[in-house]
Amino acid sequence: MDPKVKTLLSSGAQLTDAALERLLPSPDTLPHSIHRAMRHSTFAGGKRLRPILCMEAAKMVAGTHEIPAGAPDLGAALEMLHTYSLIHDDLPALDNDDLRRGQPTCHIVFGEATAILAGDALQTLAFQTIAQLPAPPATTVAILREISLAIGTGVGRVGDLETKLPPGMIGGQVMDIESERVAPTAELVEAIHRAKTGALITTSIVSGGLLGLAYCDKRGLGSTSYILGPECGTNDVTIARLRTFGEKAGLAFQIVDDVLDMTQSSEELGKTAGKDTASTKATWPAVFGIERSLKDAEELIADAFAALEPFGPAADPLKSLAQYLVERKN
Repeated sequence: MDPKVKTLLSSGAQLTDAALERLLPSPDTLPHSIHRAMRHSTFAGGKRLRPILCMEAAKMVAGTHEIPAGAPDLGAALEMLHTYSLIHDDLPALDNDDLRRGQPTCHIVFGEATAILAGDALQTLAFQTIAQLPAPPATTVAILREISLAIGTGVGRVGDLETKLPPGMIGGQVMDIESERVAPTAELVEAIHRAKTGALITTSIVSGGLLGLAYCDKRGLGSTSYILGPECGTNDVTIARLRTFGEKAGLAFQIVDDVLDMTQSSEELGKTAGKDTASTKATWPAVFGIERSLKDAEELIADAFAALEPFGPAADPLKSLAQYLVERKN
């Protein structure tokens, strides 16, 4: 691993873990079982990729050398949402897995009922954390809307109008369940991946960007165009570029995850290997093969890089993280 990426991951994980330690109830807080279950899964390991992507996007958009205030808490909230999804995904009714991040899954240690409630509690605490961010009310509402749509089913409201949106994480999980034992198609696999995994990665980057823009406003700068040059455009253009980057990188991440499930051991992955093949899940290699899958992931990362070109060297940390997503081995 590139030493710069290793440092970026390490420092980002430390910031995230410090925020999580502060935000999560202690194991001695009543009722003990639920809080210990929440902490078991949250602190069982994990790369903290989503919080790190969020914090680096905020820093890039804000045009600073430091992580803007509130970004670690926002990252921690995203990690809570990710962990809640893993707890529920591992349940017997879904993927029925007993290993996650190299540790016994939540329901194995605490029972199914407590695991379900631990996931629910993490989701609730995540939104509570976002609502308390040190950001202008309009920014907080924008972040809440962005994240809630990304983890939902693809239906939301814009003003007084109901609109159909791309499915979010929960919608993707439903498609994943319903596609088992069904011959996968390219269209189905891409739809599942963009929703189940890609949506949360994308919203991590976009929500970080929204917080970064608020930091610009606080300093009287208005938008990143004042910091990074007119080619970055308006706030809407900035967010659009971040969204494109997130969508491309998020899909590449899941493609590589599919490949690793087929090529790595359970010890290397920290979770049960070969589950996708055993349950005939819709995966990228099942449709395109491993060699084509790796090539597609690289092309997606190249497209992700292109979306950030106007940001210049300030985008280097995000680019290095995206490259890591396709080079990782677990």
